[in-house]
Amino acid sequence: MTKVGPVSDSWKVTLPCTRAEAERLKGDIAAFAALDMPPVLMTSEVDGGAWRLDAYFEAEPSKADLALLRTLVSSAAGTATAVERIGDADWVTLSQAGLEPIRAGRFFVHTPTHRGKIPTDAVAFEIDAGLAFGTGHHETTTGCLIALDRLKAGGAVFANIADIGTGTGLLAFAALKLWPVARAIASDIDPIAIEVTAENAAINRVPLGQGPGQMALAVAPGLDHRRLTARVPYDLVIANILAGPLIDLAPDIAAALAPGGRLILAGLLDHQAPRVLAAYRRRGFAPAGRIDRGEWPTLVLRRRPRFG
Repeated sequence: MTKVGPVSDSWKVTLPCTRAEAERLKGDIAAFAALDMPPVLMTSEVDGGAWRLDAYFEAEPSKADLALLRTLVSSAAGTATAVERIGDADWVTLSQAGLEPIRAGRFFVHTPTHRGKIPTDAVAFEIDAGLAFGTGHHETTTGCLIALDRLKAGGAVFANIADIGTGTGLLAFAALKLWPVARAIASDIDPIAIEVTAENAAINRVPLGQGPGQMALAVAPGLDHRRLTARVPYDLVIANILAGPLIDLAPDIAAALAPGGRLILAGLLDHQAPRVLAAYRRRGFAPAGRIDRGEWPTLVLRRRPRFG
């Protein structure tokens, strides 16, 4: 998603939802990933224990947009959809005002509106909402941050890291903070996501480059780019995508990861985890940890040292 400022025709759609739906709607929604201008979704608790969804659009939402929102909040069936033209407003700033910071292990992820709330013991990152997928507010991203934190706490050391499907760059930033002399590369199939990652790297003072302590960038489907293949083998790969692509990428990731290396997989639902895990077991991986965040598990795998 491109970065926007004040626009002349912003819109907000409001629907009631359940608490369970609100938990699922925090942050990144894969159903909107293909849109040129996906909305920013914000859920909040209102009076009496009820919950609601506010979706911010850059332009008047279409019937298809409204229908998609209703599929995400099936509990709203039979209720009216409130569609409001905001007018000349910075819709990203409006939506960010309601996005509370996220604490995941030692990490603290916040929008610009919460710069003054950073805990003294936290590793903080500032990530704008609405720029790309991966703000830290979705359970998949939070799960990956917790997985990284636990690997560090367990004494793991990595020198060559790849973040596949990086979104905003957040997970690559976190990995470099934990292992500051490592070489890292972040890739995404969406060139806008890589532009956003570069912007976020500057905001968070993450150096770009090819050397130790620096992060390289690549626009690539999976690992299909010379910058990625030139760095093989990796000792840590992070892939927060979707279950189908994760299964498809199993052969490439197995070929790119060093024996004994670690793999963090996310973007899958709980019922999809057995199929994803099976695809990687066949390629010589063994489970090494799991973080459950609602119905979104994060899998930590280890490539067995002796696998042909």
